[in-house]
Amino acid sequence: MTETRTPRDAFDLLIAGNQRFIAGTPEHPNQDAVRRTQIAPSQQPFAVVFGCSDSRLAAEIIFDRGLGDLFVVRTAGHVAGTEVLGSIEFGVSVLNAPLVVVLGHDSCGAVAAACSALENGQTPGGFVRDVVERVTPSVLAARAAGRDTAEEILAEHIEHTVDLLLERSRVLAERVADGRLGVVGLSYRLADGSAQLVAARGVDAAAPAAS
Repeated sequence: MTETRTPRDAFDLLIAGNQRFIAGTPEHPNQDAVRRTQIAPSQQPFAVVFGCSDSRLAAEIIFDRGLGDLFVVRTAGHVAGTEVLGSIEFGVSVLNAPLVVVLGHDSCGAVAAACSALENGQTPGGFVRDVVERVTPSVLAARAAGRDTAEEILAEHIEHTVDLLLERSRVLAERVADGRLGVVGLSYRLADGSAQLVAARGVDAAAPAAS
């Protein structure tokens, strides 16, 4: 069973796995029958990963982790409703994960759709509209700050999501305040596989995730 770690320990463990993935030297830890049997009675993930549902963004693969390591929550554009907040709170308050990661990525369809909707006034139908509308405030905030590139808008959306989690969840905010939890935002690059740090709350993670 994974022992309880500090927020910084958990962050370093994630980034070490991402570096292995980038280099093409994954270790595939905790993916065997022994691990499967070990964690069958209970789980103790060291991080909650709240990421975009994009099929190219599989957390256990890009961070080179295995069974029982990550508590993963995913929605298109990593938009956060009550079900997401409840799931993240479960990972933190019940499973005691010391780190929450908001994981966005370049070429995100939800972000692109929000940008397009603002430019041409047309929004998608069905419930996809709800996803786009939840991303739109991030796009507006980025543009108001003069941040117009796709990379800057994505970073704004990731940071906005990090702050939204802490604003809406007293459970998360209190744990960050007393040093038991870190919340970070990472931007994943599809081409090279690197996860770049764009926001950090409650954890000293000043160095970029990858160069």
